[in-house]
Amino acid sequence: MDMAVIELSRLQFALTALYHFLFVPLTLGLSFLLVIMESLYVMTDRPVWRQITRFWGKLFGINFVLGVATGLTMEFQFGTNWAYYSHYVGDIFGAPLAIEGLMAFFLEATFVGLMFFGWDKLSKQAHLFVTFMVALGTNLSALWILIANGWMQHPAGATFNPATMRMEVTDFTAVIFNPVAQAKFVHTVSAGYVAASVFVLGISALFLLRGQWLPLARRSFTVAAAFGLASSLSVVVLGDESGYALTDNQKMKLAAIEAMWHTEPAPAGFAAFGLPSNTARETAFEVKIPYVLGLIATRSVTGEVTGITELVEDAKAKIGSGILAYDAVERLKLNRADPTARASFEENKGNLGYALLLKRFVADPRRADRATIEKAAWTTVPNVPAMFWIFRVMAGLGFFFIAFFGLAFLFATRRQFDRRWFLRAALWVIPLPWIAIEFGWILAEIGRQPWAIDGVLPTFLGASDLTVPQLWTTIAGFTALYGTLAVIEVRLMVEAIRKGPEPVAAPPEATPRDPGGYAPLAAD
Repeated sequence: MDMAVIELSRLQFALTALYHFLFVPLTLGLSFLLVIMESLYVMTDRPVWRQITRFWGKLFGINFVLGVATGLTMEFQFGTNWAYYSHYVGDIFGAPLAIEGLMAFFLEATFVGLMFFGWDKLSKQAHLFVTFMVALGTNLSALWILIANGWMQHPAGATFNPATMRMEVTDFTAVIFNPVAQAKFVHTVSAGYVAASVFVLGISALFLLRGQWLPLARRSFTVAAAFGLASSLSVVVLGDESGYALTDNQKMKLAAIEAMWHTEPAPAGFAAFGLPSNTARETAFEVKIPYVLGLIATRSVTGEVTGITELVEDAKAKIGSGILAYDAVERLKLNRADPTARASFEENKGNLGYALLLKRFVADPRRADRATIEKAAWTTVPNVPAMFWIFRVMAGLGFFFIAFFGLAFLFATRRQFDRRWFLRAALWVIPLPWIAIEFGWILAEIGRQPWAIDGVLPTFLGASDLTVPQLWTTIAGFTALYGTLAVIEVRLMVEAIRKGPEPVAAPPEATPRDPGGYAPLAAD
């Protein structure tokens, strides 16, 4: 086992996933913003709403293509870079991805062409239905992918079969309704709605600053402000729910996020500031808000949040149990009818993955001594300083967006589109949702380490048999390809924004005109 191969495989997948997720949030959010805008067109029959929908739809299309291109590459890596992972858990993990392709991706791919080319061939109501189906398809894609990812975080509905030496599904309903997956889905799509709202509001602010296409800019600003305010509130509420799911399913991740090295009397305090250290195993200059963590994590004043040190002790016990399961598997290989081995396996099979942690240090887990077990138990602790600060940046941005959209909504309802300081600020805010979203993914994936499948398969056992030069070559190739695609997308986006919307015919009663090519309405 070459740890350089493992780390480079992780780096390659991380770069691919993070790059892919630059496009996914905008696709998720813009799809439903298009539904809202086109619904207003159908209800009011005002051409300006058709113009608005088509303009933002063009930007959606550019982003959609890049999202598909980068997503396909990412999925191929399961077979190329993570072959044993695919073999070991492919029966479970592959099913949601297959359903995503057959159901959601085909749905959106079928209707996206009609959405772009059906404006003059379909009735308004039929075209709105098509737009809604595209939005439904994009969000269903996210659902099935997050079901797969949620199973990696909390592997429900599956068990190890010693006859096949693989994980197999025992309850597909439990896989689909995995509480971690459901919490991740609603939180992730809400974050995508925030990103799209910030994008639409920021570009609208640019038009307002330049005095261009003002009716489009004002209406888009208003829709984005309202949708963004609702979405940002949802992100915080659903993020809290996602954190609550950690209390029962990923206790080590929760403890690492809070840099809680030891269990505290209930209810635990929330660390607002601190400098945690993995080597010293303590947090310096810690500033805590009493009771807050206990209330958030357990929804009570009596619930206990377990500390890292106590969870490591629990991991030692699980490793001991896992060694018994590993020994039983080895005996069942020789004699599948061995009743003693079968009974030992059934009793300890839930902890088999913990015995596999020892393979990083010894070839046969059954030969591990107490010091090796201690070392393996401490590998279950992720990078605490990174977890601690990434979470606080992400959460801080979440509350910032509530204030930002609240102010935007106030200005929109008062028709105060001339607050130039806010319009300029809106341009600088555009990258922030992507920072928060990428941090969220980093938090989720670092927090699961050292596991590829939490408690089941260590990451270092899941990689393919590749070489370091092969990995560096593919990383360089992907970086060059994705860099080129990024330049192309940015140029297409900038050009589409610079060109602006297609002009629409002015109403017969209109006399004064604005740069948008039609007369301003009374409401403008």
